[in-house]
Amino acid sequence: MVHSVRFLFVGLVFGLLAACGTDADLVEKPEALGNFKMEHNIVVSKNAKQGPLSREANLGAFKSSLEGAIQDRIGRYEGDNLYHIGVNIDAYVLALPGVPVVLNPKSALIFSITVWDDAAQNKINAEAEQITVLENLTGKTALSSGLTQSAEEQMENLSRSAARAIEKWLRENEAWFTAKQNEKRKAAGPFVAPAGAN
Repeated sequence: MVHSVRFLFVGLVFGLLAACGTDADLVEKPEALGNFKMEHNIVVSKNAKQGPLSREANLGAFKSSLEGAIQDRIGRYEGDNLYHIGVNIDAYVLALPGVPVVLNPKSALIFSITVWDDAAQNKINAEAEQITVLENLTGKTALSSGLTQSAEEQMENLSRSAARAIEKWLRENEAWFTAKQNEKRKAAGPFVAPAGAN
């Protein structure tokens, strides 16, 4: 995991990808996502790895920031079946101040997500989906957010990008959120953790 995180961030942190998007749409009622309605939104941050050339994050603050961004965006859906979202922060980079501008370092976040069907008491995606996001591209991050933003602002920016990525991923899997799929999951029985699992 450590080697893969380091390899990925070498590319991401120096601007090989760009992020964009805003939260202007949060004031609008979203188009229904099947029968999806989020009940619980749980973020685990204690195992997060700090990437290279990164400020150290307050992991408790990162957890709160990400849960808040997910609630603001995903909590807008008002379907008639309850689902839970579990997120694990795998790794992060909060761009450092003082890094040469020519490198144009970017903040980045890697996280894994699982969705649970409340009535079926079962996971929908058996294997957690891992997603990588960069900070939203703004006037303050065009050069490097390490020069223009505090660590708290960087975490908030990444959290909003993560929530948008989660929404996009849920949209791509909208077929999960139907009465027919709910019944199939109920018939399969509740999730049972493997022996010895923590």
